[in-house]
Amino acid sequence: MQIPFFRYNHVFGQQRDEILIAMTKVMERGAFILQDELRQFETQVAAFTGAKFAVGMANGTDTLFLALKAAGIGRGDEVILASHTYIATAAAVHFAGGTPILVDCGSDRLIDPDAVAAAITPRTKAIMPTQLNGRTCNMDRLQEIASKNNLLIIEDAAQALGSKFKGKCAGTFGFAGSISLYPAKVLGCFGDGGLIFTNDDKNHAIIKQLRDHGRDDDGLVVRWGMNSRLDNLNAAVLLTKLSIYPQEIERRRQLARLYHDGLSELEDLMLPPSPDSDPDHFDIYQNYELESGRRDKLRNYLAENGVKTIIQWAGTPVHQFKNLGLPLYHLPTTEKFFERCFFVTNEHVFNQL
Repeated sequence: MQIPFFRYNHVFGQQRDEILIAMTKVMERGAFILQDELRQFETQVAAFTGAKFAVGMANGTDTLFLALKAAGIGRGDEVILASHTYIATAAAVHFAGGTPILVDCGSDRLIDPDAVAAAITPRTKAIMPTQLNGRTCNMDRLQEIASKNNLLIIEDAAQALGSKFKGKCAGTFGFAGSISLYPAKVLGCFGDGGLIFTNDDKNHAIIKQLRDHGRDDDGLVVRWGMNSRLDNLNAAVLLTKLSIYPQEIERRRQLARLYHDGLSELEDLMLPPSPDSDPDHFDIYQNYELESGRRDKLRNYLAENGVKTIIQWAGTPVHQFKNLGLPLYHLPTTEKFFERCFFVTNEHVFNQL
């Protein structure tokens, strides 16, 4: 028996007939850019999360960058984020003209609110928490810090569509929230894609303009913008997949329960919180990340027995990428975590075995 980490062909195969019908309708109409399927997807996914607006983008990195630009982040502005994140989070700040300020994660492996508070300076303009592996941060603490210091919150919720903290969905807490629709995400398309959520009418108009060459709804260029539109073919795919998205989330939560029941008593193996362990959190288990002091030995054993695993982001937190010219950071919790972490599959591959 071979258990792959992720099957990219499953993104298509699970709803093959429905997806082919949806794509064929788009192609027969020649409706490829900013058409009905995109508008329908934006409306439905916003309703799913409780956001007022969703804006489809070309990829999850552009969503971060354009959210920062819409917020007015520029040269000299500092944005606080965890080093335990994908490089795109920091890169978006860099290319917006701001300065990424990296802080440690807490015991939950998400951004440490105490570290955030300690990193604030007169130049700080925003906090960018990453909602990792399908779990949402303690947003009460972060919103309190942001309110006290007059800071914006821009969420990197790339891995957390449908994840909740105290009943509120990731991506809907602050100025804007970013979602990735990369194929390996729980809701993934056939290539790159992304979403920005916002609850503000003015922000919504600006973000739509920024993704479409600065054009308003009448086609008039009213600001500098770029081309970051979610293709209508992918919107049709996503609209189809959204119809079963709640079932996808529940299946991942079922698998997390199975892992917890089977592995929680093993020595030197730290698991993610179980689905029923904390009423404040509703996790979607985008990834199932474990920790072990004997990680490499365990991964080798699993590989020998047909179970594929990976270490996220080449096992390197952002502050340890030496070629980026970042200041010297010492973030002990993050560094220790990256010595121990790895992923096993929680995709419902088991249905096929």
